[in-house]
Amino acid sequence: MHEIRALPDQPDALAPDGSRVRILPGLAAGSFAHFELPPGATSVAVRHTTVEEIWHFTGGRGRLWRRHEGLTQVHEVSAGTTITIPLGTEFQFRSTTDEPLTAVACTMPPWPGDGEAVRVDGPWPPTVEPGPGLAS
Repeated sequence: MHEIRALPDQPDALAPDGSRVRILPGLAAGSFAHFELPPGATSVAVRHTTVEEIWHFTGGRGRLWRRHEGLTQVHEVSAGTTITIPLGTEFQFRSTTDEPLTAVACTMPPWPGDGEAVRVDGPWPPTVEPGPGLAS
């Protein structure tokens, strides 16, 4: 049905990668959420097993590492940068300033729950604790 929701002041959940999640309205084909990584923090490196995502960064500055089918990339990201995370891509992100790194993301199909994100070895040591539902 039709939904409307203002961005909550407080996170709804902790993502498996350790970022703070605010759940936004979604539809049958995809879910939508706002993600926040604290200033100077580095996420846990993960890979999704059944979903792919499109992220649009809305604040802060940072770096994003992706590895997929033998190609490894590190990108500078900031407000206005949009990236894709195709199915099976390993990724990790970090905030490189004194403000949170924030993004909105569409997950397709919708986030299925625990076990979707699998921990992988990334280029940087994580500085946040993983959230619930992370598979090893």
